Amino acid sequence: MAIDKIVIKGAKEHNLKNVDLTLPRDKFIVFTGLSGSGKSSLAFDTIYADGQRRYVESLSSYARQFLGQMEKPNVEYIEGLSPAISIDQKTTSKNPRSTVGTVTEIYDYLRLLYARIGIAHCPVCKKEISQQTVDQMVDKVMELEEGSKIQILAPIVKNRKGEHKKELENAVKSGYVRVRIDGIIYDLSEEINLKKNQKHTIEVIVDRLVIKESIKPRLTDSFETATAISGGLVVVSPNDGEDITLSGSYACQEHDINLDELEPSMFSFNNPKGACEKCSGLGVFAKIDPDLLIPDRNKSLREGAIRASGWYYAEAGSGSISKMYFDGLSKHYGFSLDTKIKDLDPKIIDILLYGSNGEKIEMVRETATSKGEYVNIFEGVLNNLERRFRETNSTYIRDDISGIMSGAKCSDCNGDRLKTIFLNVTVNNKNIIDFCKMPVADAVDFIGNLSLSQRDAMIAEQIVKEIKERLSFLNSVGLNYLTLHRSATTLSGGENQRIRLATQIGSSLVGVLYILDEPSIGLHQRDNDRLIETLKKLRDIGNTLIVVEHDEDTMRAADYIVDIGPR
Repeated sequence: MAIDKIVIKGAKEHNLKNVDLTLPRDKFIVFTGLSGSGKSSLAFDTIYADGQRRYVESLSSYARQFLGQMEKPNVEYIEGLSPAISIDQKTTSKNPRSTVGTVTEIYDYLRLLYARIGIAHCPVCKKEISQQTVDQMVDKVMELEEGSKIQILAPIVKNRKGEHKKELENAVKSGYVRVRIDGIIYDLSEEINLKKNQKHTIEVIVDRLVIKESIKPRLTDSFETATAISGGLVVVSPNDGEDITLSGSYACQEHDINLDELEPSMFSFNNPKGACEKCSGLGVFAKIDPDLLIPDRNKSLREGAIRASGWYYAEAGSGSISKMYFDGLSKHYGFSLDTKIKDLDPKIIDILLYGSNGEKIEMVRETATSKGEYVNIFEGVLNNLERRFRETNSTYIRDDISGIMSGAKCSDCNGDRLKTIFLNVTVNNKNIIDFCKMPVADAVDFIGNLSLSQRDAMIAEQIVKEIKERLSFLNSVGLNYLTLHRSATTLSGGENQRIRLATQIGSSLVGVLYILDEPSIGLHQRDNDRLIETLKKLRDIGNTLIVVEHDEDTMRAADYIVDIGPR
C-alpha cells in the first residue's frame, strides 16, 4: 500500500515540546510561526536530519566514509520519509573557483557545445584555424636539419588512467613493434604492466627515419598511417630535440600554432588543460594595493605614511634598514622626508614603490656602536613586499603583508580564466566567456537564436535544449540579472538558495523531500510570484516541499500550512 503521509511522533529537538504531526506527501507545505517557535528545529533538525541520516545509512560502508553522518534527532519515530535535500541560505560556496555557471552545471553543457561546434581562430591573426593536410605535415618535418633522426608516433591514449591492455594488444595485432609510454620506449614483445590509478600517455612508434630528400614518399605514408590510428594527431620526436605535435585537425601555418582536437576539458578553468597558466584559472592575483600601502597621503614618510611590514620609518629607530633606505633616497633624489606624500613628485612616489630602476644609491646605516656605508640598487617598497610574500615561510609575515593586498585581474587572460588559444574558439562570434558574461536574460535570447549550419544544428540540438532549459530555470526564480561568470563567493544567501533551487528543478528528480528556508527573502513581488510557480512545478513532478516561510503569498499558494507556536 502506497504511503501518502509523513507521520512524526514525539519531536523534542531543541525547544520542541513533544510535538506530534502528520503531513501529506507530494504537497507544497508551509511551516510558519513566531521566531523561536521551533519551525527550523522541526523542518531542518528533525525531518531533514532523519531523512538524510536514513538515506546515508542505506549506502555501503565505503560510500558512508565520504559522507558526514548526521546524528539521530530527538524524536520517537518518523515514518513516510523520502531522501531529503535541504536548500537553505547558509551553504554558500567559499570556493573562489566556483561561478554561477559551474554551480548550476550550465557551464558543463557550454564546454560540450564549444568543443563540438566551436570554430577555432589563431590568437595572433584571428584567422580561422584549418586542418593540416598530410603534405603540410611533411613540409614541416622536412624543415629539420638533414641527417636528423626522427620517430613518427601516433598517440592512442592521452593522459588517461588505466592499464590499457586492450590498446596495447591492438597495437601488437596491427603489427607494431614498439610504443612510447610516458616518455619511455617499450618493446611490445615484453610484458608491460601499467599502474591502474595513474594517468598514462601511450604513443605507437609508426616509423623511424633519417631526414633526407628521398624519404618524402615514405614520410607521407607514415603520416597517413599515424593519423588513421590516432584520429588526426601525429608526434614527431627528433633524437636531439623537443617533440613536434602536428594535428590533422587545427593549425595556423602562418604563426605555427597547432591545436589538438577540441575537448570539453579545454574550456574548463578548473582543469590544467584549459586554465590560464599564469593565474591557474582564478582570473585574479593577490597584489599589493598602493592605496592600502599608503593609506593616508596627508602624512610624510617620517610620520609613518608607509606602515607596511618592516617599512615604518617612525618606529625604525637607530640602525633600521628602512631608515637607511629612506635617508639615502631622500639625499640622492633631493626630497624631504617631512613632505606629505600627496605633495611629493609622482616620479619620487614611483621610485619609493617600484625602485630605482637599476640606479645605485649611497646609503649609511648607523647603530649605537658602528657605522657602515653601502652602495646598492633600491628594489622598491611594493616590489620588496611582494617578493617577501612569495618567498617567506613565516605565516606571521604572510598574514601581515596580505592585509595590504587586493585582487587584480590576471594580465594574461584579463580575468577570463582560460588559456588564450581557447578564448579564440567561438560560436556565433562569441567565445565561451563572452557568453558567460551576458546576463541570463540576454543569454537565453542568444542561445535561442543561434545561426548554425545544418550539420552543427544537428550536433548541438540536445546540448542547446539543456542550456536553454537551465537558463530559463534561473529566469523563473528571478535571477535573470546574474551572469554565469559571476563568482559564487559574491552571491547573497537568497541568491545562492534560488540558484540551488533552479539546479534541483533542472535535475528533474521525483519522490524527494525538499526543505527550504525562507526563499522569498529580499525578492521583488514580481519575482516572488515566479518563485511560487517554480515551487509548484517542483511539487507537480512528484516531490514533497516543506517551506519555512512568513510570506503571505507563499502561504496562500501552499496546499497545507503548519502554524507553530505556543499550544
